[in-house]
Formats: sequence, structure tokens, C-alpha cells
Amino acid sequence: MAKKPLILSRNAAPGRPLPRDFHARPAVEVARDLIGMHLALERAGSLRIGRIVEAEAYQGPDDRAAHSAGGRRTARTEVMFGPAGHAYVYLIYGMWHCLNVVTAQRDVPHAVLLRALEPISGIDAVTHGPGLLTRALGIDRRDNGLDLCGTTLWIMEPPRRRPVRIGTGPRIGVDYAGEWAGRPWRFFDADSVHVSTVSSARRRKALNGTGSATGSS
Repeated sequence: MAKKPLILSRNAAPGRPLPRDFHARPAVEVARDLIGMHLALERAGSLRIGRIVEAEAYQGPDDRAAHSAGGRRTARTEVMFGPAGHAYVYLIYGMWHCLNVVTAQRDVPHAVLLRALEPISGIDAVTHGPGLLTRALGIDRRDNGLDLCGTTLWIMEPPRRRPVRIGTGPRIGVDYAGEWAGRPWRFFDADSVHVSTVSSARRRKALNGTGSATGSS
């Protein structure tokens, strides 16, 4: 079923950052509503834009898959306990940076991991994975804590919104989280070949123009 248009604050407009009240909601709600939005980064005179096609919600402290599980509060996770609408960037495996959107209210450690983008403008590298999208945009730990309602890194309404068929599934790589591992808190555009779980053969076929430019996960 196609996603219904989200009714946003009157301050939301194409090209402008989404208002903070968009982010100040439970991560599960925000993750779903982020599918189809545009992520933009302006740096060194260059503007890069990608359409968000996959995201995962993490709702600490109860969610055992969240970095903030059990109320764990460290130098790394501190930004999750702050105000909504800020970037939480961390490093995994010593090489991949992951970009998250802090959501919910202050001291409620929720966040949404951005897993995949569809390149729109200024991006010439692959973006079908959380580490790949940050590498393509040039995002790293120096961007941790950035205000996503600012003018460097932000999320915005696309100029023209097309219907989105939302798919859901369990989050990836959280088998350690017990019963929380099976929560269907991964949301994706079911018609995008840029979703991380689409096979490389299917993605290559679509992007080379030998098949449909859509895919599913």
C-alpha cells in the first residue's frame, strides 16, 4: 500500500530543513515518515542530495538493539539523550561511519539509522548501505551532533513527492537483541533498487537500463 502523505508543520517546505517537531516523535514513526524524504549536505561549495529509501528505528532504553539499551549513557551515545533533530554518527568495524537521526524528546534515547539513499544530485558513488551512504556524502565522526535543522546537513521535503510503497522487516545485524531482534522496525521503499538488501545483480540490471528501475526487498 502506498504511503499516505504526511501532514507536516506549516514551517516545512521543499528545500528547507524539516522542522524539529517532525523529529520529536517516537523513532518508529519518524523512520517510516523519512522514506521518500531528501537528505542534503552542503560543504565546500558542493551540494549533495539523496532520497532516503531505507531506515531503521531504535527505541532505547527498552530496545535491546539500541546503543542506549538499559539507559546506557556514554560519551558516544550522549547525543541520543539530547534534543531531537541532531545527527548521531558512530564508527563500526573501524572503517564505516553510520548516520542516525536523533528523535523523540530530550532524555528519551531514540534514533533512526539511515541505511540507504537513492542518489539525486551531486552523488556519484554507491549509497545502498549505511556505511556506503556516509562515504558517498563525506560524513564522519566530525559530524556527530550536527543540527539537522541547520544549513550544513539537513532533511527536507522533495520538490515533488511521489507515492511510496512502504515495506517493513526486522532490523539487520541485531540478532543479539533477543525478542527485540524480530521487531519490524526496518522501513524501506519497496520499489527502489537502492535498498541495501536488493541483490547486486538486480540492482545492476536496473541501473544499466536493462530492466525496471525499481526493486524490492
